[in-house]
Amino acid sequence: MRLSEMSRTKSIFIAFLVVIFAFVVTLPLYGSSYYLSLLMTIFLYTILTVAWSMFSAPTGYMSLGSAAFLGIGAYTTAVLGKHLPLPLVIIAGGIISLAFALLVGVSCLRLRGVYFAIFTFGLTELILNSVLFYEIEVNKTVGRLVVSLAQQTVYYSMFAILIVLLLTVFLLGRSRYGLALRSIGQAEEAAAHTGVNVNAVKVYTFALSAFFMGVTGAIIVTQWSYVDARIAFNMFYSFMPVLMAIFGGLPYVPGQVLGAVALTLIEESLALRFPYHYRILFGVLIVAFILFFPAGVLGLFESAIKRLRRSSGRQYANP
Repeated sequence: MRLSEMSRTKSIFIAFLVVIFAFVVTLPLYGSSYYLSLLMTIFLYTILTVAWSMFSAPTGYMSLGSAAFLGIGAYTTAVLGKHLPLPLVIIAGGIISLAFALLVGVSCLRLRGVYFAIFTFGLTELILNSVLFYEIEVNKTVGRLVVSLAQQTVYYSMFAILIVLLLTVFLLGRSRYGLALRSIGQAEEAAAHTGVNVNAVKVYTFALSAFFMGVTGAIIVTQWSYVDARIAFNMFYSFMPVLMAIFGGLPYVPGQVLGAVALTLIEESLALRFPYHYRILFGVLIVAFILFFPAGVLGLFESAIKRLRRSSGRQYANP
């Protein structure tokens, strides 16, 4: 691609981002409550997907613990929301999730492959059932009422979390720390032999991703009014980020964002049109797409561009 074409493409992309940013910022001024709620759901899944990918995409470690960290943040607000200012509660949700991830990371990140995935899956189920047991046996009740915040406050808070997360991933990917992460995914033993502190890099990145999930859980729960263990630690929040990242294009942050936005909108559309069968249709769609397009939407787009370039190259070679 010529330099002028690259500059034009970059300018178009930046202009597109500016338009999207302006739309998101001004939507509460004219948008209905439904559209604000839909966009907050998109924020939720985008944060979960990008935060999950921050650790799992470069290292190749398949974590299924997103629901655990989101749920910890949600329960932090449910327990402390009536006793402390909500900004402190939200930060506390992130810090508690981060501390728990550090503890988990130190104990389990020596596991690899399917063993790590099974461990994180079981961890979420363990927390869910432990909280449920405590509420039934000790509190003699299930679930908690949650303090509510204005919809616009939650909307802008989640948008701010998403922007901070994207900036963090951008800076991380261009740092020596990000290079160390990618080296772990490509050849962990070789990375260790070249001086990378493999365990520390994995644990700290795992904890950082958990922090963003925790603060997100702590803020989004204020729109639910009520939360219990089955809602907060729903495994749906562990599986969807994985599917969304793969759907959009796992190695690329734009692909992760695209996957989260697209699948959220598809699920919402199917739920409105087929309220009793949408999960079946959604599942069939996901399975079919991953089977036929394993590289995701951006991978499909890249393949199409390469074919166009090869075709144009042959035309120039054979005028």
